[in-house]
Amino acid sequence: MDAPAQAAVGWLLNSAEPAIRLLTRRDVLGDAAAADAEAGAVLSGPKVVALLSGQHADGGFGVHPYRKWTGAHWRLVSLAELAIPAGEPRAVAAADQVLTWLTSPDRRIPVTAGLARAHASVDGNALAACCRLGLADDPRVGHLAAALIGWQWPDGGWNCDPAATGRRSSFHESLAPAWGLHEYWLATGDAAAMAAAGRAAELFLDHRLFRSLDGGEIIDRGWLSPRYPPYWHYDIWQALLVLSRLGQAGDPRAGDALDEVQRRRLPDGRWRPAGSWWRAPPSTTAAEVVDWGRAGPHEMITLNALRVLRAAGRLD
Repeated sequence: MDAPAQAAVGWLLNSAEPAIRLLTRRDVLGDAAAADAEAGAVLSGPKVVALLSGQHADGGFGVHPYRKWTGAHWRLVSLAELAIPAGEPRAVAAADQVLTWLTSPDRRIPVTAGLARAHASVDGNALAACCRLGLADDPRVGHLAAALIGWQWPDGGWNCDPAATGRRSSFHESLAPAWGLHEYWLATGDAAAMAAAGRAAELFLDHRLFRSLDGGEIIDRGWLSPRYPPYWHYDIWQALLVLSRLGQAGDPRAGDALDEVQRRRLPDGRWRPAGSWWRAPPSTTAAEVVDWGRAGPHEMITLNALRVLRAAGRLD
């Protein structure tokens, strides 16, 4: 590990958020024992405290679970990424509200030309978070996994666009299901979930994460810019993180994306965001619960960059 990377690691280990210290020790330094020592403090972290604040008796937060970005759905995903302990009662209560909403018999998924037009990123994120919480045995979680497998398009992804021809999936809708199905496989050993996650990974890798299949042009330059949290948005940073969880960050087809991550590293070894989805309270339009960092070096983006570089063998 070079000197800038060591400096970035030191900076993360001095974070006020115990979860960031834990994840740095576990995923960047590979020190599981030291990471375990931080686990007891995760719930006291300021971001975790903020994400759990204002919870109501029904497990929600006084708004629809999908309300951007204050609903239970979005908070739950952020809590899972901050290593919330499995079985944590407040997180489980939030998950119960999300699962009740997503598995309601009133929910209808349109089908056009034989293909489901589902907002699969919603189900994928919920599936991943619930599995991280130890809820994989809940029948509703199994329902999410089975539904995602049934909705998968021939190219390995998912798409909510009713006008899409069926030839191409949406990267925005496909990344979270890949993560969720992988987490479900880890929790249950479900082979169909593992196979579906693998097909989705191939979709991203075939495109080298951001290039067209025909001429190799960049599909969307916005995908090269780091933002956190990604919520439902696709970019190469979150794609590399998901692929690293699937054990595929070192695939040669991910090389261009890894080069871009390394190119954007600051001289001090850290990374800064290119923007955010932040709307400061009291805004009622996509206001965030937590200010993750909007200008200077960003803890979660730096942590995730170091994680994927280590997983790809580029950190040592």
